[in-house]
Amino acid sequence: MLALGAATLLLASAFGASAHAQSLTPQQARAIVAPLYDALNEPLKKDVSALLASAANADYRSCSTNQDCLGREELAGQFKVFGTIIPDLHWTIKDIWTSGNRIVVRGEASGTPVQPLFGVRPTGKSFRTISIDMFTVRNGKLASAYHVENWAAAMQQIGQ
Repeated sequence: MLALGAATLLLASAFGASAHAQSLTPQQARAIVAPLYDALNEPLKKDVSALLASAANADYRSCSTNQDCLGREELAGQFKVFGTIIPDLHWTIKDIWTSGNRIVVRGEASGTPVQPLFGVRPTGKSFRTISIDMFTVRNGKLASAYHVENWAAAMQQIGQ
């Protein structure tokens, strides 16, 4: 039991949360992030802006590096660009972890590009790659995200 308590404290401090803070449950976390991942699945067939508005605060920031961040509407545009390049794009939630007001999602992106993806011409081949998304929640909605996708693996899979 002592080891479990120490592990909980370590996890809480790693995420910057207080050990005394009430943590989101995985079910609550899934409900919060679900509209964002729905927006990523075949985004040209959906109202991406409305889905992101239901998931994220108006001042939401999505960061692909420590400096490069997009606002909610810019992100909606980016999702649509990906939908143009990869019409059958699907993003699946594989695992969810929570600590305080933070959510970490291990996801999987897949699809078959019909236009160049990061300079790699389409070959008719599909890709499947990992993503890691770290979200902060405020007032029941997403406040910020830092995310990493293994696009190098995706490009290798679709290359000739």
